[in-house]
Amino acid sequence: MRALKVLGDFFFDLIIGDDPKIAVAVVVSLIVAAVLLLATAVPASVVVVAGAAVVVFAFTVVLVVDTRSPGR
Repeated sequence: MRALKVLGDFFFDLIIGDDPKIAVAVVVSLIVAAVLLLATAVPASVVVVAGAAVVVFAFTVVLVVDTRSPGR
């Protein structure tokens, strides 16, 4: 049982890490891309490129929010 707890802690730290906002932003972006792929007639190549751009954008927004100075 201890091995499962250690494995669970490892995956939690791997996925969530120090900032859960980044993990949430990336997962939400991937879910939106998957829904777009499954629910519309948009070509898969367009969804892949747009999904990758949204993941990078979401990561950048979270990073900017986390690193801006408190006085701004």
